[in-house]
Amino acid sequence: MSRCLDTCTLGAVSILKSKIVKLTTTALLIGIGILLPMVIPTIMIPPASYTIGVHVPIFVAMFISPWMAIAVTFGTTIGFFFSAPLVIVWRAASHLIFVIPAVLYISKANKAELKGFKLRILSFLIAIMHAVAETIAVLTFYMATVFPSGQGMWWVVSFIGFGTIIHSMLDFEIANVVRRALERAGFLGVLR
Repeated sequence: MSRCLDTCTLGAVSILKSKIVKLTTTALLIGIGILLPMVIPTIMIPPASYTIGVHVPIFVAMFISPWMAIAVTFGTTIGFFFSAPLVIVWRAASHLIFVIPAVLYISKANKAELKGFKLRILSFLIAIMHAVAETIAVLTFYMATVFPSGQGMWWVVSFIGFGTIIHSMLDFEIANVVRRALERAGFLGVLR
């Protein structure tokens, strides 16, 4: 009887520790996601801006847990609300459009689907969704303010749309390197 109580108690402590680790990891990824744009140089081609690595916390969270990815996306959006121009907040909020379908796929995929060419295809599909979402976010913002007549729309589509595809795929590759390092260290097993 006492053995069962000890096991049950240890099991509860283990579950509690696991939840604390997940919550702490989520908070760290949100913090990193907010901090990166402040410390990494940004390439500005108005209305576009590209900060290499800024999506890495979201992509890393996508490999860990659907809820963590959604929380990191919301957290970074809220962080940008307090520190960035409104158009950046719109762009950050638009990330949910690609995060939700991507995490649903990743959470159901087997390990073989998350390697090599299949992973590159996934990266490209995420980048397409990412680019469409950010282009729509920027267009809705600028059409209401800067380009009410519609002139300059091609500029937004080309720089935000095509630039985001490249930027997203680059950040995805960086996140994949981080993911593989976390897997080798055994850290991802603790979080799943």
